[in-house]
Amino acid sequence: MKHTLIIKTCGLIIAACMLQSCTKSFEELNKDPTKPTDAPAENIITGAEKAASDVMYNNYVNGKIGMLYSQFWSQTQKESDSQYQLDEGCNNTLWGLYSGALSNLDQVVQLHNANPEAVTQNEAAVANILSVWLFHVLTDVYGNVPYADALKGLENFTPAYTDAATIYDSLLQKLDVQIAMFDTTKATFKSGELIYNGDITKWKKLANSLKLRIGIRMADANPAKAKQAIESAVASGVIVSNDDNALFPYYTTIPDQFPFNEQSGAGTPNDYVMSETAVNFMKQINDPRLAIYARPAKDDDAIRGKVYGQGSFSNDFTYYSYPGTKVYSPDFPGIIITAAEVEFALAEAAQRGFNVGGSAADHYANGIKVSMQFWGVSDADATAYLANVPYQEARWKDCIGAQKWLALYMQGLQSWAERIRLDFKNPVDGSEIFAKPKSLDPTVTTVPFRLTYPISEGNINRVNYQAAGEAIGGDAKGTRLWWNKN
Repeated sequence: MKHTLIIKTCGLIIAACMLQSCTKSFEELNKDPTKPTDAPAENIITGAEKAASDVMYNNYVNGKIGMLYSQFWSQTQKESDSQYQLDEGCNNTLWGLYSGALSNLDQVVQLHNANPEAVTQNEAAVANILSVWLFHVLTDVYGNVPYADALKGLENFTPAYTDAATIYDSLLQKLDVQIAMFDTTKATFKSGELIYNGDITKWKKLANSLKLRIGIRMADANPAKAKQAIESAVASGVIVSNDDNALFPYYTTIPDQFPFNEQSGAGTPNDYVMSETAVNFMKQINDPRLAIYARPAKDDDAIRGKVYGQGSFSNDFTYYSYPGTKVYSPDFPGIIITAAEVEFALAEAAQRGFNVGGSAADHYANGIKVSMQFWGVSDADATAYLANVPYQEARWKDCIGAQKWLALYMQGLQSWAERIRLDFKNPVDGSEIFAKPKSLDPTVTTVPFRLTYPISEGNINRVNYQAAGEAIGGDAKGTRLWWNKN
């Protein structure tokens, strides 16, 4: 993979300048070092895509937050993360999207604004769509975040925080603008863009699928606006086939490997084993993906999960099942959105009475089928499984919620958000699916509803940081975000 990024080290630049004549212009020192101005757009988009995916799927964000809060995995010896004591290193890694991927994406847009012939509107639209994806993640994790005043570099070190519902409105409008901007008569990325290789037809489907994700996330908070966004997205065309999944490709060679992979460390990873929550539920419904999501325990080849967040382990690494080898392979993709998530969102939209074509039951079945295909389960096994998990209209949140959660395996932040939003129970018997851990945070009784703002923000942007916490009802993990009505 060619992902040459221009990195300017301020200390070296300053040192070099000090060796020059005192009459030398200081213009170069006034440039924002986080925004490469002399790299071609192809290189910048590669770096932005990889940087974004690396953040979403590294151990700090996807492991210690996403996969734990969604209770797919349990920690082994150290359990503070699964007991909701947030590691600030993890927090800063996610917040680092601002100075990393988002800054680079903004640079592509600025290059287009400066020279539309050199960087076309199609290329700028790709960058803007990716920025919508990332801003949506940030606002759904934290609530109000820097948005309208963000990415100003040296012009504004202390951006104000924008109201989360206002960000939602802006993101939907931004996606509409990008979809309209795409022009088949204009050039697109011939290289560097690795998700769809510049295919604007697929980028349109991704933009509409993100509209669908945003719309369904706010369906309880603003049904009318959600309906409008979802119906327009479906009319324009969303992802309904695994062939169109938005995936960032990783490779077997260093440094272009999937952040979770055994080749990046020494032997089998020991930080996580499968959670009893996921294992027991998948066993109850005879889910064929279990053998892919988890490895057999070394003791007896059984698939066995550890009770989530209770602190008991006794260093028995051979008794529990590790996550499956597929998700620790170096070339597992970074997932933005798949057909399975889209189909479950359509099932919910249909159940709510939105005009999306097809019934809730049909989209529910399609979601299961395309998820099985993605994970390599045979059509015969998928068909047999469907008979075990029929759609129940009277318990639609439980049915859609449970199956969507399972389909979002490895998409930790998204599966956590859907767990919170739908608050689903076991569709088989109405029992609780998720374990209640020993929480180390007094504001959290079941699962965090958000992350607290990084402590570093309180040091460098204190006034806006404090105002943001007050605006959402308190900077605590137990504070419900505006779309969380369940």
